[in-house]
Amino acid sequence: MIVELFTIPAVILIAGAFMLPLLPRQARGTAFILFPTIALGVLWMLPEGSLLQATLANYELHLLTVDALSRIFGTIFALITIVGGIYALHMKELGQQASALAYAGGALGVTFAGDFFTLIVYWEIMAVTSSYLIWARRTERSDKAGMRYILVHALGGGLLLSGVLLHLSEGGSLLLGPLAPEHTLSSTLMLTGVAINSAIPPLHAWLADAYPKATITGAVFMCALTTKSAVYVLIRLFPGWDILIWAGLTMAVWGTIYALLANDIREILAYSIISQIGYMVTGIGIGTEMALNGAAAHAFSHILYKSLLFMGAGAVMYATGKNKLSELGGFAKKMPLVVILYIIGGLAISGAPLFNGFISKSMIISAVGDAHMETATIILLLASIGTFLHTGLKLPYFTWFGPAKSEFTVDQVPVNMKIAMGIAAFFCVLFGVFPSLLYTYLPYPVEYHPYTAYHLVEMTQILIFGFIGFWFLKDKLNTAPNISLDLDWFYRRPARLVRTVFVRFPDRVFAAAEDIVLKAAQGISRISRNPRKYFYSGDTDASGRPVKTDDFTAPIHAAMAFILLGFILMALFVLV
Repeated sequence: MIVELFTIPAVILIAGAFMLPLLPRQARGTAFILFPTIALGVLWMLPEGSLLQATLANYELHLLTVDALSRIFGTIFALITIVGGIYALHMKELGQQASALAYAGGALGVTFAGDFFTLIVYWEIMAVTSSYLIWARRTERSDKAGMRYILVHALGGGLLLSGVLLHLSEGGSLLLGPLAPEHTLSSTLMLTGVAINSAIPPLHAWLADAYPKATITGAVFMCALTTKSAVYVLIRLFPGWDILIWAGLTMAVWGTIYALLANDIREILAYSIISQIGYMVTGIGIGTEMALNGAAAHAFSHILYKSLLFMGAGAVMYATGKNKLSELGGFAKKMPLVVILYIIGGLAISGAPLFNGFISKSMIISAVGDAHMETATIILLLASIGTFLHTGLKLPYFTWFGPAKSEFTVDQVPVNMKIAMGIAAFFCVLFGVFPSLLYTYLPYPVEYHPYTAYHLVEMTQILIFGFIGFWFLKDKLNTAPNISLDLDWFYRRPARLVRTVFVRFPDRVFAAAEDIVLKAAQGISRISRNPRKYFYSGDTDASGRPVKTDDFTAPIHAAMAFILLGFILMALFVLV
């Protein structure tokens, strides 16, 4: 059984995380890359089906289940962990290395889980290990953001677990499979738990709060794993749920608007994650084979180009120590390779032809059109324009090409960071030019050709008019220092009141109760040493006043009486 466990790709990565501390410091970076490489090879050698089973109480667990959907997600999770490991090769902090590797293992575990129990275990591993990648930045803001992050994900995991338990009590199966869109309490709880990890509004604010505050290398893993593993679970459990169509459209618009308003370069990219996830969620809500293929393909593409974009933003932070558009500008010539590679990612996320975003985004839009949802099609096209404006134009222009807004030095970016960006950019172009390399392995055998005249003209028009509009309006785009109020305002604003009511007040009540109990215990202890000392005897002094006696050995019935009194007081305390 132990040998069989190491056929699970997730176990390989998690075991690697435990092995890293045993290795020499200089070897850990190479070992980090080795473990996901082995996992990638293993997952492609696995046949399809439920391959590893175990028993828990009366339930049968499917620890390793492989099909086309899990293989495609597992492939991109392992691949981006390799690329992320190369990007972080210069970083020697053991905590980040082990956490990132275990985090990726959690994502692979979710992907190949065949039952709810196994899914939840890996789900919580992801929540805990990814939190460290925020705290590892060791600033006051990252400490607070990390705490909010883990509390939100604890809530999501709790809702998911509650839904699963209720589902089982209703006679449902422990095995993963599509849930009927009946909106029962159990399925609603599960959907809400997964929606938190998917960053579906109004449950999304944690993403834009946490990702910009994570470490430079940690954010690369975070942008690739949490939300996309949630997308995988949505495809697995909730295909064809109509509510997801409107949730996805809301995400596409919401993320675009806030990305246009943001000033922090990684906050722009974080909000654009929400927008891009919206395309996938919309496709899952449509639920046709074309739409689900599009959601899976877009998740695959998104992990590549979004990681590339975060790596570009991280390179800027590494070289300049700055992360605000209001502080940057005017240094494109000092890091030309990083600029070129970032622009490749910007064109990919914008859906430009010959890049991987085009071959996946157009599939989802086509599926929406086939469902005769004209309004949804228009919304997604408008969101595409917005994506090109904020990620493809606004961010690179004001970061590198616009006038410098402050004095700063530009340090040399490590070679390994550039190599990792180059690998991600290569795959963005490879799958864009040869889409069949991806389409062949999608879950359903749908015939689709992205490079039709209609799609090419449509996207080219969007890019041309988007560029013209940006060029004339660039001076009016807000790049001043600002804070965009999002829905997290509703739980940040009353934080002091909530802390007073639910933390400080109960703490004072319990402290007072503790003092009372301690004083009572001390008093009972003093009395119990010689009870008769505190009562009057039958003797009197010369003036006729009663006197106490100190020489007393209590009979057994007195001792029993005090023991009984103690039990009575304890019972009354528990009952009250």
